[in-house]
Amino acid sequence: MSRRADARRYLFVVWEGGGTIPPEMAIAKGLVDRGHEVRVLGDPCVEGDALAAGCSFTPYRRAPHRLSRDPETDLLREWEAKGQLGSFLRARDRLFFGPAYDFARDVLDTLERFPADVVCVDNMLFGGMVGAEKAGIPTAILMPNIYTYPAPGLPPLGPGFQPARGPLGRLRDAAYQRVSNRLLQAAFEYLNDARSRLGLVPLRTLHEQVERVERILVLTSSGFDFKANKLPPNVRYVGPQLDDPSWVPEWRSPWPAFDPDPLVAVAFSTTFQNQGRTLKRAIQALGSLPVRGFVTLGPSLDPSDFDAARNVTVVPSAPHSAVFREASVVVTHAGHGTLMKALAAGVPVICLPMGRDQNDNAARVVAAGVGIRLSARALSRTMRNAVRRVLEDPSYRENARRMAAAISLETRRPLAVEELEAMARRAASGKSAAKARRIRLRESRERELVSVR
Repeated sequence: MSRRADARRYLFVVWEGGGTIPPEMAIAKGLVDRGHEVRVLGDPCVEGDALAAGCSFTPYRRAPHRLSRDPETDLLREWEAKGQLGSFLRARDRLFFGPAYDFARDVLDTLERFPADVVCVDNMLFGGMVGAEKAGIPTAILMPNIYTYPAPGLPPLGPGFQPARGPLGRLRDAAYQRVSNRLLQAAFEYLNDARSRLGLVPLRTLHEQVERVERILVLTSSGFDFKANKLPPNVRYVGPQLDDPSWVPEWRSPWPAFDPDPLVAVAFSTTFQNQGRTLKRAIQALGSLPVRGFVTLGPSLDPSDFDAARNVTVVPSAPHSAVFREASVVVTHAGHGTLMKALAAGVPVICLPMGRDQNDNAARVVAAGVGIRLSARALSRTMRNAVRRVLEDPSYRENARRMAAAISLETRRPLAVEELEAMARRAASGKSAAKARRIRLRESRERELVSVR
């Protein structure tokens, strides 16, 4: 598409977080399709995704980064950590906060070569937010999942709690939040160190950093997420982005048309979470049911490591949006992108969360009545019984269809793209107003000089 007369420039600051990249690149592509110029700053392994979206690309130089999506290059190696706490500490120190100064410097260096009107930063890259603030560029946080920052009425992120009910629930949340705050103290120190080195005023609280951005765009369905009592005024729910990754092949069903057996799709993380054993148990469960099983492994696993039953097909990848339209149940790790595609198709889910935001996503699945939550260590017979239950109980399908209707309404317009375009217009208007004020002031001073003479 040719560049518009009012085209703007956007810088996207991202990291290879598996499910974070497709929704962020969908928004970038939406901007490109409307005639804007977008550059992506990210891990070198993201370059293909950026180019497929029509963007230019700059790799991180200072900040930690991945050259490929092979498990050996994973910066966090969560499967080696001691539980969810160990995973959080690794993420805090190695990626999200520890190298904040390096991320900020990469943002500033990129903006020197690519002056942008708006910077869009992944919600976990706090150093990217610091760099954009130092540059004085209007900033939007992209949150490619549920709302992840603390807010009144929301359970703390991590353990997969339901919203508090009564004094005991509020006591539970308060106790967990106190522990979280202690763990975030080091993050706060990392961030203030980066700000100090860049000449920015220190923060009093960690949350001040996100209060300084113009918009927080939550890329999920407001009907899926829990309702907070109050959210900051810069938060906007803009609906899920349902595009598949650029690298998935075209969908060709391996079964004849009108096969009577229900399709059960199994889709776990595109990144390595040591999910091989859970997948093998899922394949075993489907092998003993009168269903068509379809398993997508993602780029981090080798299909030759999995022995499929007669009625189960195992492939490296497939476009979930197309597959799920034919499915009766989706079995998943509860990654946000997979859940949104399943629910957008009106398909109930069985969740086996393995960390990150997956426990909290699964809690919302249960609360909405659109699926079942199991342990990632669940035995194959437990998975088999869960599949039977979801297939036989029509309430799961009915609730999933209601969710699909809500998602359809939210995705009729490109709300995220519209928000970003409005930000750029406001920034341009503000610059024009400031320029006009400078001109008027200069003319006023010139008139004063003339009158004095």
